[in-house]
Amino acid sequence: VQLVESGGGLVQPGDSLTLSCAASGFAFRFYDMTWARQSPGKGPEWVASITGLVDSDSNVPSYADSVKGRFTIYRDNSKNRLYLQMASLKPDDTAMYYCARGRGSFSGLPPRNYWGQGTQVTVSS
Repeated sequence: VQLVESGGGLVQPGDSLTLSCAASGFAFRFYDMTWARQSPGKGPEWVASITGLVDSDSNVPSYADSVKGRFTIYRDNSKNRLYLQMASLKPDDTAMYYCARGRGSFSGLPPRNYWGQGTQVTVSS
């Protein structure tokens, strides 16, 4: 399993940014996928998840309350890529963002050995 995130950077409050995760080494389209984030001094936080190709529940997104309405998770199974479109960014969104294989929620995250290395997002004026 290899997950490589990209797209992070320094942006101003209110800006938008789209993160990308390139997946390889597994049948990407069948797996639920997750975005998580971690700020310095804090534990990892679930951001969003999207279901894999499983009957009528395919590509169903779910979001943490803190990002609902501002972030959009989506995937391109033809390219084995996962995305996180972020809008109306706030300083509190500053964190290392990770792509992970598996479903996450407010109660837990996928195993750490199925995470990428992360991409830094800094929101500051």
